[in-house]
Amino acid sequence: MLKKRFLKSKNLVQVTFYTAAALSASEVCLVGDFNDWDETATPMKALKDGRFKIVLELDPDSEFQFRYLVNGDEWHNDWEADQYVPNPHGSDNCVVCT
Repeated sequence: MLKKRFLKSKNLVQVTFYTAAALSASEVCLVGDFNDWDETATPMKALKDGRFKIVLELDPDSEFQFRYLVNGDEWHNDWEADQYVPNPHGSDNCVVCT
């Protein structure tokens, strides 16, 4: 799930990324264009309800591809992303539009 908020003072969009609670994960990293697809650069925080969360400030009027890396070896999509695009690995990347 994605929540967006425009920050007028910084000319940025604050995007909160949430995973689904059903992942049963011990760790999740957000991986995408915004961190050069670095699999460890953006770890998400575990919430009490089983979901994971992270907040990023992204440039407005842009599109960013991303996926969730669960337990270091399982790729998951956000089924409430703004759109999806095929990736070279035979699956889809999520897209967040700011």
